[in-house]
Amino acid sequence: MPFEEYNSTVMDHFLNPRNTGELAHPTHSATYRNPACGDLIKLTLEVRDGLVRDARAKTFGCAAAIASSSALTELVLGRPVEECRALRNGDVVDFLGGLPEQKVVCSVGAEQVLKQALG
Repeated sequence: MPFEEYNSTVMDHFLNPRNTGELAHPTHSATYRNPACGDLIKLTLEVRDGLVRDARAKTFGCAAAIASSSALTELVLGRPVEECRALRNGDVVDFLGGLPEQKVVCSVGAEQVLKQALG
């Protein structure tokens, strides 16, 4: 897919992903592999007093997958766990200002890894 099909917010999160890597001592973690395309996301979280205090993501995948996991970390930081459990892939897409229709599936990986991490 040509990069021209992505908006500037998606490109910024792809080229400069936020909160990358892995926490040394996470309280919550999960790995998700998208069966449709093979994208792989590892999410590590530090939760204290009911709030997500830190979040890191390592993503192997396309531009939309990398941008989606970057956006996810931004969406959860500082939020109560119960609010984070309610986040859906549409929230990630909205945060990014949209994704091409055929790439919305990449945001589903962000939702799924968060669900797995928080249980």
